[in-house]
Amino acid sequence: MTIRLITGNEAVALGALRAGVKVVTGYPGTPSSGALGSLMRMEIDEARHVEWSTNEKVAVEIASGVAWAGQRAMCTMKMSGVNVASDSLFSIAHSGINGGLVIYVADDPGAHAGMVEQDSRGYARMMDLPMLEPTTVAEAYELMGPAFELSERCGSPVFVRSVTSIANSHAPVDVQDPVPPEEREPILERDITKYTKAGSAIAQAQHHQVIQRLAQAGEIVREMELNELRLAEQEGGLGIIVSGVTASYLSEGLEVAADHGLDPSTVSVLKVRVTNPFPTQEVRVLLEHCQDAPVVVLEELEPYLEQRVIEEARRNGFAGRVVGKLDGTLERVGEYGVREVVRGVMSAAEPEAIAEALEDVDETGGAEELAAARPITVCAGCPHRGTYLAINQALRKLKLGKDDVMVTGDIGCTILGMNEPFETVWNEVSMGASVSLAQGYVYSGLETPVIATIGDSTFFHGGMPGLINAVQHRVDLTLIVMDNGWTAMTGMQTNPGTAEDHQPRGNRRIDLAELIPAMGVEQFFVIDPFELEEATAVVEEALELPGVKVILSRQECAIQAQRRGVRAGEVAVDVEACTLCRRCITVTGCPAISLGEEAVVIDEALCNGCTLCAQICPFEAIERVGDRASERRG
Repeated sequence: MTIRLITGNEAVALGALRAGVKVVTGYPGTPSSGALGSLMRMEIDEARHVEWSTNEKVAVEIASGVAWAGQRAMCTMKMSGVNVASDSLFSIAHSGINGGLVIYVADDPGAHAGMVEQDSRGYARMMDLPMLEPTTVAEAYELMGPAFELSERCGSPVFVRSVTSIANSHAPVDVQDPVPPEEREPILERDITKYTKAGSAIAQAQHHQVIQRLAQAGEIVREMELNELRLAEQEGGLGIIVSGVTASYLSEGLEVAADHGLDPSTVSVLKVRVTNPFPTQEVRVLLEHCQDAPVVVLEELEPYLEQRVIEEARRNGFAGRVVGKLDGTLERVGEYGVREVVRGVMSAAEPEAIAEALEDVDETGGAEELAAARPITVCAGCPHRGTYLAINQALRKLKLGKDDVMVTGDIGCTILGMNEPFETVWNEVSMGASVSLAQGYVYSGLETPVIATIGDSTFFHGGMPGLINAVQHRVDLTLIVMDNGWTAMTGMQTNPGTAEDHQPRGNRRIDLAELIPAMGVEQFFVIDPFELEEATAVVEEALELPGVKVILSRQECAIQAQRRGVRAGEVAVDVEACTLCRRCITVTGCPAISLGEEAVVIDEALCNGCTLCAQICPFEAIERVGDRASERRG
């Protein structure tokens, strides 16, 4: 056993190794990426398989096949990925499994990663699947073994749900050596009543079975004592039911409340680590012990626990108040911390002292106030910069205003085209949605061109069906696939289009330049976004053609190129020619360029030599030095 400083994501990965997991699949998505990502950086023995899958649906199907064959598997994703995987996961949940299957999902209260504040606990309830919620980094490690055991004992997949504040936090954890996967003969079970939904009788029988397995999981959870109930010595005191990361702030919140009249020794606490199945027995014991005293429910996002607590309270004749979101005390939006704990506890115990107690809560907003305001833009040398500039220049040449031409956006680095200085992209929904949304705008009757933008990894993930639909129906749109060779925004993971030299050993590359024409696209173009004039001309040409046009804009992510010492080119500033007109800054938004006293200054440490600044300088004050390299074509 070794004490290691690790993140919550790493804790999940190491816990899975300790539990003897055989196969781990997933798709990158902040805040979950670090779990599978950390495994990719380790030396994994040959008995295990770890992969970034094409999307979450594929990942969960692979992991389920492993579990149907009687082995242990884990699948990782962010909350939005559960949406993608749910189509298959509902059916797999009803069929049940033979081995152990853990679905690790990381939610994002506070929307730090720029998506909706989705609460994945709702999926556990809809699918009748157990869900474990660690409250600390250490628990994220410790609960992985019980999660696999619970999955195998009850015969259902098990969710392990984390949140950003746990997934990305560091903490010292006692980590034990990994356990090799248990040598099990693969199971080949031929049973259409279990593995198909061929008829209502089969489907309804499976529905009964998954409900029974959830009830069985509740018995196993109580046997494992995963939920922690601590009752005060005297009856009739305040009760607190807390889950997830909020439990980490409870002791500090009670200390603040103690300074304003609350006696902590009179408080009973139920710490819920398994939110589905609902801890009915423990809640009933707590309600009976509290008698008519208030019970506070502390949980981030949706009031799933609170709703069930109220049901149990009414069912068992509890006359006290249930304090939480549904009575307006706490919010359904954002992260919970000490402030929310204090507000909930003081509202129930000492309401007249709430204001004073909240004043004592340590505020951390000072650092944010000191930070300089900056637009969120792409990195220095990012090839997407050239693509945005080419789109904007093509629209100007066609005498079309940016406010008149719909440019749909997609998730990933490409969405940064919505910000200054580009202001090109209009919207963002989900992986691959830009291609389908664009078709909707075409059908709406727009007379101006419609452009869809999407990244390479996102195109593989969810954009291909939309393009196939456009080809089938001969829709007049222009799709620009912005191929930088990596799944960049979530941490530089590989995708099917990543160059083979950078793929895990044994993998092969799927070349978009070959794949897209094979999908029936007849008007296909490849551009280098660092050659602005040529790229602009291609975009301009495509916008005037009828039917489906696809432009593949290809250059490697600047960060990955620079890590290998590869520069796209080199530029130099002619100080005498520079007029400080700032066009190189205001048009490109490149963070490598700043204002000097006599001329603009280019930070060589940041500059990737894309030369876009030289190409838009009206005074030729920024010059290309030599021929620009173009290494990224593979």
